[in-house]
Amino acid sequence: MGDFSERMMDILNYGALNLAMGIGYKNQLFDILEDFDKPVTILEIVSASGLNRRYLKEWLGIMVTGNIIEISDGQDGEAQYFLPPEHACFLTRKSGSNNLGVYTQEIPLLTSCAMESVNRGFKTGDGIPFSQYPDFQHFMAELSNAKHKEVLIEHFLPSVANGTLLPCLLSGIRVCDFGCGQGIALNLMAQAFPKSKFTGIDNHREAILTALAGADKMELSNTEYLELDAATINGKKEFMQRFDYVCAFDAIHDQSHPLEALKGIRNMLSPGGMFSMIDIKASSDPADNLDHPMGAFLYTVSLMHCMPIGLNDNGTGLGMMWGREQAKAMLLEAGFDHVEVIEMEHDGFNLHYLSRV
Repeated sequence: MGDFSERMMDILNYGALNLAMGIGYKNQLFDILEDFDKPVTILEIVSASGLNRRYLKEWLGIMVTGNIIEISDGQDGEAQYFLPPEHACFLTRKSGSNNLGVYTQEIPLLTSCAMESVNRGFKTGDGIPFSQYPDFQHFMAELSNAKHKEVLIEHFLPSVANGTLLPCLLSGIRVCDFGCGQGIALNLMAQAFPKSKFTGIDNHREAILTALAGADKMELSNTEYLELDAATINGKKEFMQRFDYVCAFDAIHDQSHPLEALKGIRNMLSPGGMFSMIDIKASSDPADNLDHPMGAFLYTVSLMHCMPIGLNDNGTGLGMMWGREQAKAMLLEAGFDHVEVIEMEHDGFNLHYLSRV
């Protein structure tokens, strides 16, 4: 009983810390403290950030008692605050792929977007419309866009099929980004491989318009964007064997009808074509995720967003944590002849499901 009591206190403290760290990250306080690289007073932080002194004092109290920031007395007895480098390297924008601070914003954003609707969904079983998550969708778009800019051209595409995809892209093939969002990945590919033709598919009109504007700004002539529901593509003659390579980045688990979407992708591929599905690294059985370092966090994100989004339109509500076993089985059921599950050095959160026709 005593052990769980202590664990409950840890949970309450860490939940509060996540909220406060998300606020600090959004206001770039960790970045500012890293740039100081020395103990500083609250007035120095006020001067550098332009933020309110009283709010900062309370926030610093959380960071100090949470062992995120160190506190000490200056020569005049005034408190000084210091962000240790070994903490900063996981909290600031300069940290690149090691930056975990950015994820502290997810749970607070989802709480503000969907808390009441999720509570209601427990009673009704209803989904939550995509339109209810504008702030969260904007945040996730920024996150994925930054990742694509960092790894897509230099690391991911050269690794596909042991490097055999790259010469095909250079010589010219037909490519589809399924669930393309704002088109960052597609436009980057189109720019890097001008001899190939690229098509983006998404059912979110605002995202498609952003993607089109991005393509125009980059003066790309080898892109097109289609506003389509993924589940309606299967069986349409105009899409049969239309593409040589299809990719879907963290898109399938949000589909209301994921099996139909995968069948559509299978039918879109030409003979010998390949499909790269990038999705969350997990097992399908929660019992097999007990040692997952971010298991509780990812299940919560799924509960608050991915699963209720997938319940719309009488959907399956697949959820983010559908896992390796179910993902592979569904790809095979959709008609893919061979499915290879690949770990990625540059992305510890996801798996690469390389499926072939």
